[in-house]
Amino acid sequence: MDPEMTMMEAEDAMTKAVEYAIHEFAAVRTGKASPALVENLDVHVHSYGSHMKLKQLAMISTPDPRLIRIEPFDPGTLQDIDRAIRESRLGLNGSIEGKVIRLPIPVLSQERREQMVKSIKQMAEESRVRVRAARRDAIEALKRGEKDGAITEDDLHRLEKEVQTLTDKKVADIDHHVAAKEKEILTV
Repeated sequence: MDPEMTMMEAEDAMTKAVEYAIHEFAAVRTGKASPALVENLDVHVHSYGSHMKLKQLAMISTPDPRLIRIEPFDPGTLQDIDRAIRESRLGLNGSIEGKVIRLPIPVLSQERREQMVKSIKQMAEESRVRVRAARRDAIEALKRGEKDGAITEDDLHRLEKEVQTLTDKKVADIDHHVAAKEKEILTV
């Protein structure tokens, strides 16, 4: 058991949990158009017989603050993209105009904004749980190492403190991103 490797694995797992939270936050609608809102949408393309991310199928732009413009590289995928948008949990309906999908972003009501804030906080809690699980796994590995004689009791206590410090830092990162996203959602 290598304590340095355990610490690196714990930090990596915690970093991935924070990155996952940030990725999930990007897909939450705020009230202004953003390509991040739809770029990771899974689209089943019948002609290709596979699932692809929207950003792989189309150019996504925001010509104004309330509109997302999606221009597929292959016009044959237009209907598949439109269906994926309608079936997504975004609650948006686009209109096909020639070879382009125009996706208007409606203004959010205060009630809907509050629901989105709750959703963000729930996503954040899931990420915090992942960070804590990584902490638990690291501490268990360190305790096994101490039991096996690979590290001393003093090293165990020092490394446990390091793991806890890392955990606190990653949870604070998540909290920072939650606060920023909440402010973005509640700004009218």
